[in-house]
Amino acid sequence: MITPFRIDVPHADLDDLTDRLARTRWPNEIADAGWDYGFPLTRLRDLVEYWRTGYDWRAHEAALNELPHFTTEIDGQRIHFVHVRSSKPDALALILTHGWPGSFLEFLDVIGPLSRDFHLVIPSIPGYGFSGPTRERGWDIPRIARAWAELMRRLGYERYGAQGGDFGSGISTALGAVAPDRVVGVHVNYLPTPPVPDADVELSPADEVRLDRIRQLMANRPPYQALQALTPQTIGYALTDSPVGQLAWIAERFAHWTDPDSRISDDRMLTNVSLYWLTATAASAARLHREAPRRAERCPVPVGVAVFAHDITLPVRPLAERLYDIRHWSEFERGGHFAAVEVPELLAADVRTFFLSRLAEEPSGAASAAPTGQPRAGSPAQA
Repeated sequence: MITPFRIDVPHADLDDLTDRLARTRWPNEIADAGWDYGFPLTRLRDLVEYWRTGYDWRAHEAALNELPHFTTEIDGQRIHFVHVRSSKPDALALILTHGWPGSFLEFLDVIGPLSRDFHLVIPSIPGYGFSGPTRERGWDIPRIARAWAELMRRLGYERYGAQGGDFGSGISTALGAVAPDRVVGVHVNYLPTPPVPDADVELSPADEVRLDRIRQLMANRPPYQALQALTPQTIGYALTDSPVGQLAWIAERFAHWTDPDSRISDDRMLTNVSLYWLTATAASAARLHREAPRRAERCPVPVGVAVFAHDITLPVRPLAERLYDIRHWSEFERGGHFAAVEVPELLAADVRTFFLSRLAEEPSGAASAAPTGQPRAGSPAQA
């Protein structure tokens, strides 16, 4: 059963947030610390003051409610998703998957350009946002991929594409492995390519530079990743009890993982942070770092890759080709880890190029998105 959903955060929850922000107990900071010890105190104070006195959740909530939201239950877990249908009835469907510390909000700026050519299904990962917290072990990437396959089946899509970054990349390639007869292709904007001992591949000097950066990251595991992978419940207490802690935890990732020239507004970031806070999903979202496999799995369907110059690490194509059938590879000088927010026009154009090329290679009629008679986007009867 698929049920229309409307965002309506209780006013008491917003009052509680404002009260907690006003009563923040601040630590001291070493003079001229900058970023050497973590998120700078002055910048965080400014963000908190704006969150408390200037930011308007209700305005953003109203804008989000203009989208068609739905929920369903799959494998015992509530799944929230946005479903925007193209004006082209026979358009290909795409399922777009976010990562951490993002949310379905990442895709807001690509909905317009992509929905001209594709039906869009944008779910919240189990444990994140309006999908609510997970309540049992085992919600790993393959299980999420199986849930996505079931979601697309319920929506009537027989053939579709998958796109994602961060965890969304792994979930999308896993979906290609779970449902290879239904997934026409997978497009990712983040693709880890760890070093492979004795790999029989030829690497360019540029590839070696990228691989060295990957080795450095593997040798010096980021603290956030170690905590969330080893003790997600422990860090969850702090993030669920302190909105300032939740803000600093996410805002630091946005600061470190974006192109320095990107202009992600404070409102956009605070809406994302508010989503984590108001749904109390910090701990359950963190659990995916523990549940997720540590190695990439093969994906049998065609893959397209968009590489953004300021991402956490950049993939090495010869290593990627050992696991994936790479049909499309683009390199961009702008953009970072949150490409859908930072450079939505570049990402949307690359996604369109890849999937339209996949349609051109499909047998005539094989990529029909959904059976006839499907209701339009936003219809309460949509299923």
